[in-house]
Amino acid sequence: KREKCYDNINITKNAHDSQFCAVNPKFVALVTEVAGGGAFIVIPIESTGRLDFNASRVTGHTGPVLDIKWNPFNDNIIASCSDDCTIKLWHIPDGGLSMHLTDWLVELQGHKRRVAYIEWHPSAENILFSAGFDHLVIIWDIEKGETVSVIDCHPDVIYSMSLNRDGSLLATTCKDKKLRVIEPRTGIIKAEGICHSGSKASKVTFLGPSGRLLTTGFSRHSDRQYSIWDQNDLSKPLTIDTIDSSSGVVFPFFDTDTNIVFLAGKGDGNIRYYEITEEAPYIHFLNQFLSGNP
Repeated sequence: KREKCYDNINITKNAHDSQFCAVNPKFVALVTEVAGGGAFIVIPIESTGRLDFNASRVTGHTGPVLDIKWNPFNDNIIASCSDDCTIKLWHIPDGGLSMHLTDWLVELQGHKRRVAYIEWHPSAENILFSAGFDHLVIIWDIEKGETVSVIDCHPDVIYSMSLNRDGSLLATTCKDKKLRVIEPRTGIIKAEGICHSGSKASKVTFLGPSGRLLTTGFSRHSDRQYSIWDQNDLSKPLTIDTIDSSSGVVFPFFDTDTNIVFLAGKGDGNIRYYEITEEAPYIHFLNQFLSGNP
């Protein structure tokens, strides 16, 4: 129903392939369209309905915000990365913002070009991963506000990254069409292989503690497809299947508690969901949510 939706939000029209949305048990955060600079709004999760036009925003970046992620250890802390080459951390008070927030807690500077994606370490507190258009993945200690290490093994733009459940492995997809599994502590590439042969962005997510990965991407003929991989052997996928021939990049979301993966394409009016199992073909179509809106 309309009153159970978040309505009247001016979502960003940036062409960057990110989710522009992050949610936790307290808040929903959404990157908004804004002239000059970058901003996102934070709404208490129960505050559904029509958003006030003058709602308070987080407005400290000087360029568009490209990704936002909530801290898994603290529901009041959110990280954002931006076109302005920085990553900033913000404290959101319980109950949401009462005025525009321009003061950040920490600013992380180290990327030479815009910062495309961020991910929190799932099991070590205060550790944040960022991927930039300088082809680097930087690991940060946010408490000290400094770099822990830099992973420099990508020859081109990084399209996505995912950490496994304990944070001991990092998977990335890259414009060179390769899927890589990297040990973040050492920067060593444990496995790599050709992911999807299409030229558009591919995305990756670990499938819980199963030792498997799911990627989404495009075939040579521009069909959208997904593949399941064994993290130790990326020479060929365990399963590969075509989704359809739409043009939007597909984002995979895996829910460890239910073993369900949701595939949401940019601009699609539907969200498909699949069950992940232990035996081949490892993935089974369940259903799809259909809506009239993209």
